[in-house]
Amino acid sequence: MRALIEAARRPSFPAEIALVLANRPEAEGLAYARDHGIATAVIDHKIYAGREAFEGSMQAMLTAYRIEFLCLAGFMRLLTAGFVASWHGRIINIHPALLPAYRGLNTHERALQDGVKIHGCTVHFVVAAMDEGPIIAQAAVAVCDDDSAETLSARVLHQEHQLYPLALELVASGKVEVIGNRVRILTPTAAEPAALFVPRPAAP
Repeated sequence: MRALIEAARRPSFPAEIALVLANRPEAEGLAYARDHGIATAVIDHKIYAGREAFEGSMQAMLTAYRIEFLCLAGFMRLLTAGFVASWHGRIINIHPALLPAYRGLNTHERALQDGVKIHGCTVHFVVAAMDEGPIIAQAAVAVCDDDSAETLSARVLHQEHQLYPLALELVASGKVEVIGNRVRILTPTAAEPAALFVPRPAAP
């Protein structure tokens, strides 16, 4: 969230962060948003009888602030299919793994247990199924032999802070096209980097 707020302060950025909405009153992002002059709201899911009632209050708040696009960040609630359908193509999420691998929780621990050499993060459009939906952008990091879940998480988080603003900028600028389950980027990008080898090949 902080990375998105900082990116949106650039005059050239195509989106404005108009509201930070949390379902937990103690969420740290609320104070940060207020300190930066951004409206905040809390809709505590625990006081509602079910997900539909909770999401109805969220929708009313989003409508009141004329929100056009949702970015999920640390929002650990599954959304109903009806809510997701009402925001089709206008809601994105960041996940700490290279989807479709490691959906759900404890992604770094699971990656280490499986012995993968490359890990990372993904920004994707949200669909009803958890951690699915067309992939907008991904960033990869090498997994080191001495990594713990904490060190790997920190390295991935640094990439998340770079990746999420980039993905939002592309989507808000209308520079992506969804074809089936694939996202096509409609703007020229930097030349593709060389392949990432882990471990690196020995110098010739």
